[in-house]
Amino acid sequence: MALTASSRAPQGGNGSDSARSPFVRLNELLAPHQPGKPLISLAVGEPQHPVPDFVGPVLAKHIAEFGRYPMNQGTEPFRNAASAWLSSRFNLPRQLDPKSEILVLNGSREGLFLAAIAAARYVGPRPGKPAILMPNPFYPVYGAGALAAACEPIHLPTTVENGFLPDLDAIDEATLARTVAFYLASPANPQGSVAKPDYFKRLKQLADRYGFVILSDECYSEIYTREAPGSALECAGPDFTRVVAFQSLSKRSNLPGLRVGFAAGDKKLIGMFLELRNIAAPQVPVPLQHVATVAYGDEAHVEENRRLYRIKFDLADQIIGNRYSYRRPDGGFCVWLNTSEIGDDVSVTLKLFKEAGVRVVPGSFLARQQPDGFNPGAGYIRLALVQDGETTAQALHRLVETLG
Repeated sequence: MALTASSRAPQGGNGSDSARSPFVRLNELLAPHQPGKPLISLAVGEPQHPVPDFVGPVLAKHIAEFGRYPMNQGTEPFRNAASAWLSSRFNLPRQLDPKSEILVLNGSREGLFLAAIAAARYVGPRPGKPAILMPNPFYPVYGAGALAAACEPIHLPTTVENGFLPDLDAIDEATLARTVAFYLASPANPQGSVAKPDYFKRLKQLADRYGFVILSDECYSEIYTREAPGSALECAGPDFTRVVAFQSLSKRSNLPGLRVGFAAGDKKLIGMFLELRNIAAPQVPVPLQHVATVAYGDEAHVEENRRLYRIKFDLADQIIGNRYSYRRPDGGFCVWLNTSEIGDDVSVTLKLFKEAGVRVVPGSFLARQQPDGFNPGAGYIRLALVQDGETTAQALHRLVETLG
C-alpha cells in the first residue's frame, strides 16, 4: 500500500524550508519518533573506516607548531605534495605550480563557499542579474555560496534521463551570458555519476565562450569500485583558465575531522581567492598540513579504503539487487534509491526509521523545486555506505525487509 506523508513531515523543495540544512530538517522530521530497532545511520556521509596509522605520529612530531599562526596560502611542503599528487593521479596538461596554482583549505566546504565570492570578483559584471549554476540535487554549500556572492542560484535538474548530470545543451544563452560560475560535482552527490572527458570539454567550451568559471567539486574522486574518475583540470588547457578543482582528505583518507583540502587551477582566480581568504577565512593549522602532506604521498591507505567500499557495494548488489532502480554508482559511497512506488520519500524515510531503525535522507531534502514545481530528488532516498561491512549488510537487509 502506498504511503502518504504525515502532516508533521516537511515536504521538501519549496519556500524557506528548502534552503535549510537537509540534516537539520531530517533531525526535526525524526525527533518525535523512536527507532524501531537499534539505530543504524546511513544518513551522513561521514566515513567510519579507520584513521590512517600515520596520523598520530605525525601530529605528535609537530605538536609544537600549534603555537604559531599559519600562512593562509598553505605550507610549501603541503602545496608541493598536492601538486605532485594531482600530476600522478590525473592526466594534466602540465604540473600545477605549487606557489601560484594551489591553495590550502579548511576542507572543501569552506573553499566551495568562498569560491563563489572569488568567482564573482574574477568574472566581473554580467548582463542582467548574475547567476551561479549548480546541479539539482546538490551539496547545500553551493547555494549558500551563490547567495553570499549576490548571485541568483539556478538549479539544473539531474535525472536518470540525463545520466544524473546537468544537461548542458538545455541551458539557454541568456542564462549562460549572465553566469558567473558553474558548480559541478563529479562523482556526483548523491547519485554517484561521473563526468566523462567529453562532458568536461563541452563545459569548458561554454565557460570560455561566456566567460564564467567552473568550480569542480572532486572530493569523492578517490572512492570508486571500477574506473577511476577524471578531473576537470584534465580538460582545462595549459593555463587551467577558468577552472578550479576542489579536493579534500575527508573521503579519500577517512579524515573528515582533519578539515584539510585544497583548491587548484586558474592562477588569477587562485590569487583572488587567497586575497579573500586572507581576510575572511581561518588558517589551516600547520600540524594538520603535515598530516595532509604525508596523506597525499601515500596511496596504500587509499586503496585499502576502496577495498572496503567495494565489499559494501558487493553487498548492496546482492541484497538490493534490482529493487528500487538500484545501480552501483560510478563513484562516491552513496546509494540513490527510487522508492516512489512505495510512497513519497519523506514517508519512506519515516517508515525505515520507525520500523527498521535505519536512518536515511529523503531525496527531496537534498534538492530544490524547479520553477515548474518538479523536485528531482522527490521519490528517492539516499544511503551513505559509511559503516563497516557487517553493519551495512544488516541495514540493507532491514531496508529490503521493511520496504519489500
